[in-house]
Order: sequence, then structure tokens, then C-alpha cells
Amino acid sequence: MVETLAGAFGTFSAEPIGQIGDFLWRIDLAACDNAVLISGYHQNEFQFSIAPTSETEESLSIVIPQSGGMGLTYGDCTAEAGRGKLLLYNNFEPDGVMMHGQSNVIDELLLNWSVIQQTVGQTLEVPLNGSLDLLPELELATPTGQMIGNLASTIMNGMRGNGPLMGSPIAMAHLTQALADLVVRHIPHRLSHLLDKKPCLIAPRHVHRAIEYMQANINQPITIAMVAEAAGVTSRTLQLGFRAFRETTPAAYLRTLRMQAVRRDLLDPDNNQAVRETCLKWGFFHFGRFSAAYKAIYGEKPSDTRRRVDRSQFSAFRMPRTS
Repeated sequence: MVETLAGAFGTFSAEPIGQIGDFLWRIDLAACDNAVLISGYHQNEFQFSIAPTSETEESLSIVIPQSGGMGLTYGDCTAEAGRGKLLLYNNFEPDGVMMHGQSNVIDELLLNWSVIQQTVGQTLEVPLNGSLDLLPELELATPTGQMIGNLASTIMNGMRGNGPLMGSPIAMAHLTQALADLVVRHIPHRLSHLLDKKPCLIAPRHVHRAIEYMQANINQPITIAMVAEAAGVTSRTLQLGFRAFRETTPAAYLRTLRMQAVRRDLLDPDNNQAVRETCLKWGFFHFGRFSAAYKAIYGEKPSDTRRRVDRSQFSAFRMPRTS
């Protein structure tokens, strides 16, 4: 078990809880471009920890126990999933994990963290840097729990046993995006307050004009003074407008637009430009700094994004059942 999971998730160490005889286990694994499904059976209780490596994919993990339970530790804090309750967590964050109950059966969906980062950027118009600090426990009986639990189960069932979603990359992309949107909008996290921004405060016209000018010229070496002139205000007024209504600066907003444009091009299978050429096209002239910023936002290097698309738009594997 350790060897199997270490190959997929990084340095993996585990030990049983209490005295046991034979350790019986089984695991099925299925993966596609944005998600991995783990279905595990363990006859005995055990605990484990994972230390991500440079090859480990960062993910949002959604855990739905079918029998038994699963617990996480974060320093002095714990979070538990069991009957009627699921868990949500970033796989890079827990200090330890425990499997509870005899004949434990757990379904776990790992959603690529870049999907969450993109959803935060598009929904809240701010980049996600660092932890999202999601509330990890969710009652399945609540309206939010029903929505997220049902959609996660639908995706799991569509992947299980080489199911229909394994051959439908477009459907898979839409479903994982919908799941990410539900999580960002309905699970409390450190940026949730941005969802509750005063709806009566509509950004003034000069902010909209500035954004339109940026979008039309993001591949040009424009300056904030040029943006302010196009918007018909002073640079200071533009700065104040963006801080009040976009909670960022005009320069940071422009960088975000350009970063999104690069990301779209890198994910376009018909784009034959090299990564550096794509960066230059959208106004990034210092590739080292760009690469570091890109990884901070999307969780992977721009070259990794390009390689994934070059390999194929869709890949899947299913590990054989082991016991």
C-alpha cells in the first residue's frame, strides 16, 4: 500500500492503530486531466502522513466515507468525516490522516488545485496565493452538503470502472468547474468576504473604461498613465477607483489579465508557439519572474502546462485492484 500510494502522492508513511494480524486492503485509482478518483478499502484502522515532492500534484480532496471514517490533523486541530459528513482539504496541508472503523470504505475525489485557483481568480477577481483555509467539514444533510456531495458523487460514479466521464473530457471539464464554483461560493474560506461585497457599490465608469482599455491592449507595452488617460482620469483617481472597487491596483489587475491570456494560450492545443514566445506576446519580458508568478497562481510551471497539453488533451489510467 505504501509503495502504491507513494508512487502517486509523494513520500507516504503509514502504520496500523493498535495490534492487528494481517493488514487487508484494496485500492482502485482512476485519473483524467483535472481529477483523480481513489476508492479504498481497509479492514483495519491505520494512520498515515504524506510529504509532497516536486512531482506531487496539489489538489482539493473531497472525501465521502461509505463506511467507517477519516480524520485529519492540522497542528492542534482536527477534522473528521464519517456518516453524514464529508471532508474537503488541500492535500498539501494536513499533518496527519487517520482511517477509522473496521472494514473502512472511502471514496476520495482529488480536484486539481489549478481549477480552484482559476475559479477564485474569475469569481473574486483576486489571485489565490497561499492557503484558501477552507472549512474542512461539511454536513451532507445541509443544502450545500447535498449540492457538493451529489455533484462529487456524480463525478466519482462517472469515473469509476472506466465510466463514461473517462471518455468525455469536455463533460469532465464542465463538471469539475461546476464543483469548484460551488466550493468557492458556498464553503467558508479566508476570501469568502469578497463574495459579500456591497452589491450597491457599482464600479464607476472610469474603472470600466480602464478595464476595457487593458483588455484591448494587454499584449502591448502600455503604462498606467496611458490607462488613466484612456479612462479620462488622473493616475491617482484610477488607483483609488481600483482599490475601492476591485481591491487591487491597476498594475496588478493588468498583470492578472495578461497571466490569464498566457494561460489560455498555453492550454490551447492549436497554439504552436513556444512558451517564451507566448509570454512575449502578452507583455512578459522577464521569463524567470513570470514563471515564478505563474506557478504561484496556477500551481505548476508554464512549461508543465504546455507539456500536459502537448501530451494529449485527455489522459486516463486505472490502477489494478490490489489486495
